[in-house]
Amino acid sequence: MAWGRTRPWWDRGMEPAQLSHRYLEALEAGDLAGVLSLFAPGATVVSPLYGTLPATEFYPLLLADTGQSRLTLRTTMTGEVDGRTVVSLWFDFDWTLASGEPAPFTVVDVAELDA
Repeated sequence: MAWGRTRPWWDRGMEPAQLSHRYLEALEAGDLAGVLSLFAPGATVVSPLYGTLPATEFYPLLLADTGQSRLTLRTTMTGEVDGRTVVSLWFDFDWTLASGEPAPFTVVDVAELDA
């Protein structure tokens, strides 16, 4: 995913930095339940690779296409849009496809947090 946007995201009352680390840890481990536990019901993901999908459909596809991944957080940024907290995660995704082909890239995920 070169750029992603999810909405609504993370309605558990955790701080953005803590949520960012939990998300990346679960994603790197291929922990589908762990990733989805961070999303509010009805959350969607916009991905240039997979299109716009519910998080419950996107992450199983992504994980099925993943042989291995190593995620390295560069930084997080927070802001506000229309009264909602927005968090951006800038990270390196050292992705190996299920076929064994390396497909590394740098990504920014943008997330709108529930109040």
